[in-house]
Order: sequence, then structure tokens, then C-alpha cells
Amino acid sequence: MTDLDELKADLLARVGAAENLRALDDVRVAALGKKGAISDLMKGLGGMDPDARKAAGATFNRLKTEIAEAVEARRDTLEDADLNARLAAERIDVTLPTREEARGSLHPVSQTIDEVVAIFGEMGFTVAEGPDIESDWYNFTALNIPPEHPARQEQDTFYLPGEADGQPILLRAHTSPVQIRTMLARKPPIRIICPGRTYRCDYDATHSPMFHQVEGLVIDETTHMGHLKGCLIDFCRAYFGIDDLPVRFRPSYFPFTEPSAEVDIGCTRKSGEFRIGHGDDWLEILGSGMVNPAVLENCGIDSTRYQGFAFGVGLERIAMLKYGIPDLRTFYESDLRWLRHYGFAALDVPSMVGGLTR
Repeated sequence: MTDLDELKADLLARVGAAENLRALDDVRVAALGKKGAISDLMKGLGGMDPDARKAAGATFNRLKTEIAEAVEARRDTLEDADLNARLAAERIDVTLPTREEARGSLHPVSQTIDEVVAIFGEMGFTVAEGPDIESDWYNFTALNIPPEHPARQEQDTFYLPGEADGQPILLRAHTSPVQIRTMLARKPPIRIICPGRTYRCDYDATHSPMFHQVEGLVIDETTHMGHLKGCLIDFCRAYFGIDDLPVRFRPSYFPFTEPSAEVDIGCTRKSGEFRIGHGDDWLEILGSGMVNPAVLENCGIDSTRYQGFAFGVGLERIAMLKYGIPDLRTFYESDLRWLRHYGFAALDVPSMVGGLTR
């Protein structure tokens, strides 16, 4: 028993002296492992008589239990100490300033769409959308565009393989097909704008193979050219934020409107500086006109009862004018420096009253 008491005291002392979990595990293996001190004692039970083996076995098991409990208690203590040390080392200094996070911004095209939708929305227009891939009928024929028109040639339009209902298919050259689909699906009165991507075979500082347009359409029994002029004058002045912006309408020709007009805004180009507003020069920004009766009939609308107006404007074009962007191609170069310079915060709110508010 004296030897067992000494062994117990020695093992408990080694357990208590273990400074870390690795040292504690070494003590555990030395005491309780297959080749440990207590395991060696157990091996000697086979040579004892039954009574002595029974008494010794109980004693060895108590010793084993006490050492195991001491190891677990020491393990808990060391784990707590280790956790406290980590918490102290990894403590966050809440007095430090936060790291500045990169902020995203709205692309000028997205911002312009929001502004245009806000302005026309306050005039009672709703937004209509349609597919980017269209048939020749929706893109040209229904709009009274003749077969020999240059816009129908392959050097101007992106045609795709195959046909839809016997008609060639293509990437829409304007958002006018949305107007056709709306007139086919709904009865007048109609008052919509159609913002979206369009595609044409062109590429330079003021043209891109893909660009954005917004077109408008009003169909009812009483709309006339005066309504068209008032609508577009209000739009131009609200978008550019100039209450008395000069706006003029010049006679023009489009197959889908009759009469047709191009819309110019006043500007000045003196001393090599371009500025929108009052001046001695004009700049064309959009096309418009009264819907051609042939287009109404193509859509199943009685042209003797209904009439209306339509217009279309390139969104990149007016964004370039308003925000001083010199080259349209930079809109699609994915240059973060350009976007940081010309982009808009998500909280910039467009409004017809006072233009863009920040």
C-alpha cells in the first residue's frame, strides 16, 4: 500500500504540474496508457490468489479512477486558461476607426433610365417591356418600314439564323416593337414608355453596337400634335434641369409617324465650349411624330377613331450631354475609375420637379 500511495502521490503531482495540454497528455499516457504505470499493476493480478486479486483489483481501479478524474480536472483548467489567453490576445479594440468599405455606384445608363422613368411617370406613363430578339414583322413591317429601306440591310441590322413564323429574326434595332406588341395586346387608351437595349451595326465615339433607347407612345381619341410638343418640351426641361430651355420641332420623315418632327434643344458652341441652354445654335436629340394610320391598322386599331403620338431618344446620348461624357464607347469598357467618376450613389433620387436630387 505504501508503494501505491507513493505512486498515486507522484502521478497526482505530475498531473498538477502539467503546464499545457500536451504535457498533460504525456502524463495521462504514462499513467493510464497500455504501457502505463497503472496498466503494469493490472498485469500482475493474474499471479494472485482470488481473494488477493479481488482486493487488489478494486484498489487499482480506484487509483485509475482518481488519476483519470485528476487529468480531466486539470484539462478543464488548462483549456480555460488557454481560452482566456486567446481572448486576451485577440481582443478587438473598439476605439479604432472602422475600415472604409468600397461603395458601389449606379452606372450612368441606369441612372438615366431611372430619371426618364420618373419624369414620364409623373406625366402618367407606364413602363412596357419586350424581348431583345424580334421578328422582321415586329421590327420593320408592322412599323410601315418598306422592304427597300436601308435599315433593313445587313450592314445596319444584326440578323440571326432561322425564322419565326416565316419571318427573319434579328436583334431589335429600336424599342418600337414593344409599342407594336402593346397595341396588339391592349385596347386604347395607351400611354407607355419603352426603355431598353437596342442593337445596330455601328461603332464610333457617338455610336455603339448595343445602346439604350426609350420610346413613348400615346394612343387615344383626342391626342394631337400640341400634346406631343407639350410632353416633349416638359421632358427636355425637366431632364436637363433648365426651366426655360429652348426647344424647337423641325419637320422630318419617319415611316411610322406622319407628320414627323425632330426635336432640337438650344445650345452654344462659342470659344470651343459646348453648353446646353440659351445660345445661337441648336442640337437635335430625339425624333417624334403622330403615329402613322398604317401602323394603327397593322395593329388592329381603327385609325378613323384613334390617333396618337410616338417619340424615341437615345439614353446614352442625353446622358453624355447632361453629364459631360465625351465618348460613348467608355460606357461599356468596364473601367472602375470611369464609373467612380461618373457613377451615382444609390440614394440619388430622380424627380421631374427640380431634376436630380441628391
